[in-house]
Formats: sequence, structure tokens, C-alpha cells
Amino acid sequence: MKPGPGLRALATALGLLSAPVAFAQPTAEPIETTPARMRLNLERTELPGNEGMGLVGTSYLLEVVPGVWVGPAAYGAITGSRGGMFTVGAEAGWQRPLVGPLSIELGFYAGGGGGGNAPVGGGLMLRPHVDLLWNIGGQQIGLSWSRVRFPSGGRIDSRQLGLVWNVDTEFRRVPAARLGEVARHEARSGIGFDRVQAVAGVYRTRAGSMRVSGPPLPRNIGYAGARLEQAFDDNAYWGLEAAGAASGGVSGYAEYLGLLGTEYGVAGDWLTLGGRVAVGMGGGGDVDVGGGLLLKAGAYAIARLGVDLGVTAELGWAQAPQGSFKALYGTVALNWILDDRTGSAIPARTTRMEWVGGVERYAAARRDGTTRKLDAVSLRVNRYMSERFYLSAQAHSAYDGGAGGYSVGLLGVGWRTDIGSRWHAGVEALAGAAGGGGVDTAGGALVQPMAYIGYALTPGVALRVGGGRIQGLRGPLKGDVVEVSLAFTFGVTSRGVR
Repeated sequence: MKPGPGLRALATALGLLSAPVAFAQPTAEPIETTPARMRLNLERTELPGNEGMGLVGTSYLLEVVPGVWVGPAAYGAITGSRGGMFTVGAEAGWQRPLVGPLSIELGFYAGGGGGGNAPVGGGLMLRPHVDLLWNIGGQQIGLSWSRVRFPSGGRIDSRQLGLVWNVDTEFRRVPAARLGEVARHEARSGIGFDRVQAVAGVYRTRAGSMRVSGPPLPRNIGYAGARLEQAFDDNAYWGLEAAGAASGGVSGYAEYLGLLGTEYGVAGDWLTLGGRVAVGMGGGGDVDVGGGLLLKAGAYAIARLGVDLGVTAELGWAQAPQGSFKALYGTVALNWILDDRTGSAIPARTTRMEWVGGVERYAAARRDGTTRKLDAVSLRVNRYMSERFYLSAQAHSAYDGGAGGYSVGLLGVGWRTDIGSRWHAGVEALAGAAGGGGVDTAGGALVQPMAYIGYALTPGVALRVGGGRIQGLRGPLKGDVVEVSLAFTFGVTSRGVR
């Protein structure tokens, strides 16, 4: 596999994540802290024919060395007529103070994706930017000048001004070399989510709803995804959710939203009732969402199965204000409780985590009847249930191979074992949904078993090479997969009850 310059830059940026491990100094307590930042960008990008597209970007960045920030990022359409245009990748930036509260930042984003019939070619997106920022105490607001282009055969090359908002936070972790030690730190660690939910749902669309291309929209659209949530207090919380179509003939449909909710325990806290609202981006799969803005609201009940697990059932309503998509929805989710800041009676434990970023290649069947090579960027989060067994959530998006707009979301399990002091090997069983970019995924559901071997470059960073098979459950998508990735290992503390 020979990734192009943009993906080499992405791999380099992901590699910089080793810096917090390499340069951090051990302390008596095995918790180390790195400055972190959550970022939101808003700008209007110009497409061919003087067409405007509102673009929103979100990123989570770590200060790997003073003034240098690196982390995962995603961009997507939110206004215009290209709903469903998303990319995922990595962001890097260098910030320097100017005078008083004013500072300047030079940055670069590289990622893959597309959708919404946007002219993205192979899907590789590059976004260099210069930001002028004003510090207002724990936050920064400012103006951003950027250039958005899709160099792998795309026709988007836009320069624009936009708005940027940074919120400062901290990334607390147990370094990989000290994973066996007990940490009694009371604050959240990692990105700080208290709960994760694996979601399966169905949209029930209105009778007579139409696709963008004209034919009727299916009445039932099955989808799968995940939610991550963090509590403000005993009742209120915020979170993120992502999902993609798995059935209904709209493969390629995906959504990414932020949410706010509140809930209350009843029946001795073994039953919880709540409600939530969400706003974000949706589209693709010939679903009419207009510019991509998506709103959702729902009510739910959680039945706790034990200290760590529960089952959630939810009913709600979804609507794209700029398009014709409106639907009732119902979901069932496996609710995994990660942390409880008030659960001091339960001993703290250290849980192994991995962030993995890489590239992969396989031959993918296309809707025109051909089968051609496809290159994709992948971002993964692995959380270990035991010393060797872990759960994995993954997002993949094409960046080359004429499949811009093709994206994959996967959930699954993995098993890893050490081979000597530096080598390790593992296997994964993954399932999820995919679509877009002219790839023939039929309904969208697929499986992807994988195996890999890794070499530890440092105690916290490993280079991995893997292979496996991607197989659509319906339709002709099937191919042998090869991948190269970097894995960043750290530990988080948790108590196991919310």
C-alpha cells in the first residue's frame, strides 16, 4: 500500500500522539495530565457553479509539545444542498501568542470521505488554515482563514473565512508503562465519557416521502450506531452520537449529532426514565435532508442488568428542517456504564484503552459493475474488558480509488496477546454498516474479520500491520483487506456505576 502525501501527513500527525507518553515524567500517583482542547469550526465553502455549502468541523486536540496540538477531527455539511457530505481524519496545529489575549494558529487537516453527491473525487480532503484567536478564560474565539480542497480527482477548491471556538480541558490518563498500578484519582480520565451505548434502530418514514432522485423513500430504514454520554450532575448530561443505515435500500445514509438529556431513577434506580434532544448533521443514501441539518428528540427507559450494563428502549422523532425527511424512530441499545464520580464505595480500577489511526486497502464492487481498489482512512477506539479481550468502535472513510463518499461504521470485539517484550498479535470480529461513493453495499450491512501483528515503538505507541476480509451481508461487496496503523495505548480510571 502506498498512501499519498495527504495520508502520509495524517500518519505523521497520528504518530505525534506518542509525545505525551514519551516526554511525561512519572509521578507517585500513576495519573498524568495533558492539556486538551475541543474545537468547533463554522464556514461557508464554495463549490463549482457558485454553490455554497455550510461546513462544520469538530476536533479533539492534545498539546503533545508546548504550542503543538494534534488529534482526531471530522467535517460535514450543515447548510446548502449537500447533506450527507462528511469526512473524518486528523488535525494538527501550532499556536503562538501575539499580544495580550490575542494569539495566532497555523493548522492542517487531512481526512477522507464525501457524500451528498458533492464533487469530491476519491474523497481525500485537505484543509490548511490560519486562525486569529482571542482568549476569554478557558475558551478562545476567533476568525479562521482556510482552504478546502479535494485533490484526488475532486472539483472543490475553496478559500474562505470562518468562525472558530476552542474550549480548554484536560486529558488525564495512566501511561501505558504503568497500567498495572492502581489509580485513585477522583476526576474523570480519558476523554471523560461516563456511558456508551451500542444502538440498533428503525426510522418509520412518512407515507409518500420521496428520495432526492424522485422514487419513494422506504417506509422502514434500519440503522446502527453508538452514543457517548457524560453527566453534568446526577440527572443532566451531554453526549455525541453517530449512526449509519444498515437496511432499507439507503446505504450511505449517516448521521453525527450532539445531544443534551436528563433522566431520573425510579424503582430503586434499577429503572431510569429520561428524555433527550439532539442536533447535528445527517444525509447520504439518496435521503432528502437538504443542507444536512438534522434534529431529533426522544423519550426512553433504561433497565439496569447489573453494575455495569443496562438495556435502553427509546421512541422519538427526527426531522431535517431543510429537506423533506421526517420520521418516527424506535431504538434498542446495550447501555454500558463506564464511570460514576459519586460511586466512591466501589474500588477504582484502571482500564486499558487504545486509540488507533491508519489506512487500509481492498477491492470493492461498484454499482457500475466493476471491481476496483479502494483506499480508506480509519479511526478506532478500543476499550479492554480484561487483560486481552476488548470492545472496538471504528469509523472508516475512503480517500482514494474513485469512491469519495464511501464510509463504514463498525462495532465488534477483539483479542490481543503479547509475543515477547515488544511484539503482539490480535484478532477482531466486526460488524456494521457502509455505503456511498458508488460502492455496491446493497442494504449496507457488512462484517469485517481482521487479524494483525504489532511492534511497540515506545511503551505507549505501536505500529501494526493487519489483514482480513470485508463482506457485505447482501450484494457483491467482498474483498481481502490490508491495513497499516498506529496504536496509542493508555489507561483510564473508572468505578463502574453511574
